[in-house]
Amino acid sequence: MKTSKLMQTEGIIKAAPDEILSSVLSQLPSSHSAAFIFDKDQKYLGVINPYYSVIKSSHPSNIKIEHCLFHAPHIKMQHTAGKIAEMMIQSKIHYLPVFDDQDKFIGMVSARNMLRTYEPHNVYTTRISQMIRAKKRPLIVVQEEETIGQALHIFKETKLSKLVVVNKEGRLRGVLSYYDLISFLIAPKKKERGALNTDKSSLQTKRVKHFLKSYVLTLSPNDFARDALHLILEKKIGSVVIIDTNSKPIDILTTRDLLGLLIYEPSVAKMEMSTQNLSLKSSMITQGFFDRLRERLTRKKDISKAKLFVKEEKQGSLFKVVLSLFPKKGQPKVVVEEGRSLEGVLKKVKTEQN
Repeated sequence: MKTSKLMQTEGIIKAAPDEILSSVLSQLPSSHSAAFIFDKDQKYLGVINPYYSVIKSSHPSNIKIEHCLFHAPHIKMQHTAGKIAEMMIQSKIHYLPVFDDQDKFIGMVSARNMLRTYEPHNVYTTRISQMIRAKKRPLIVVQEEETIGQALHIFKETKLSKLVVVNKEGRLRGVLSYYDLISFLIAPKKKERGALNTDKSSLQTKRVKHFLKSYVLTLSPNDFARDALHLILEKKIGSVVIIDTNSKPIDILTTRDLLGLLIYEPSVAKMEMSTQNLSLKSSMITQGFFDRLRERLTRKKDISKAKLFVKEEKQGSLFKVVLSLFPKKGQPKVVVEEGRSLEGVLKKVKTEQN
């Protein structure tokens, strides 16, 4: 998909270089957001981003933003969605500027808008369990009774923007976001006696349980990436916690993880399924098989198209399944199986397909 289809020219947060950092940060909804900075001649100068201005650099709240600009990657019209997703992940900024061939600022691409555009894409039929297996590090959690100072140390060491919070039994209690702590981290120290002390030094000793967000989106490992994407887009929350049957967290999927799936284009350009005379039970079994088949085939780089046909005859006493696989080069492979058990027939098709 072309950059022009993903680009936005409205809803862009803009600021001047002489504005104060705290004022600009208050307009940004997350640590991955960005405000675009222009001079008096409307020349683009850079961006202000919470991660680079506070989390990484610890600039004071009253500094002018001209002194803490970040030069984000530039998107060009020829960039693919996969390349844009990669730039967002590497820069940790989910709002990137777009420039024309004359290096003139013409708009931005946001991660949320890009994910919404690609929501129907086959890449999001990946099972969450598969995404978890592909991750290179285990889930990092923090106990609700630990201090914010301990949590800040974990944030610094892991470079994460969110931590899953658990109780002493290991069950999910909520999510702690670094972004939610920014207002305390950049606040000036209070000198008045008797004033409520919420500066950075006092924050260190407070308990995580007083700052976590208890409203958390959850799914199971058997759900699909599209389920997580739908929740994130619908609820406008940047993460989904994956839990087991005992409400213990297994992992957390963020916008970053969903962007990561766009870097690798799925190899199956098109998949089709048609059925005939299927009962409700048979339809559910067939749909499950089709979803698993699509997940497997997205990892096969030599397949460009697949068709599945399932027919039920004589009120469930006979089933016929035809799977046609079309390689990028060469002749298609057709697998035909019949039998009295739909599960048995589908199992044979899977074996022949492999």
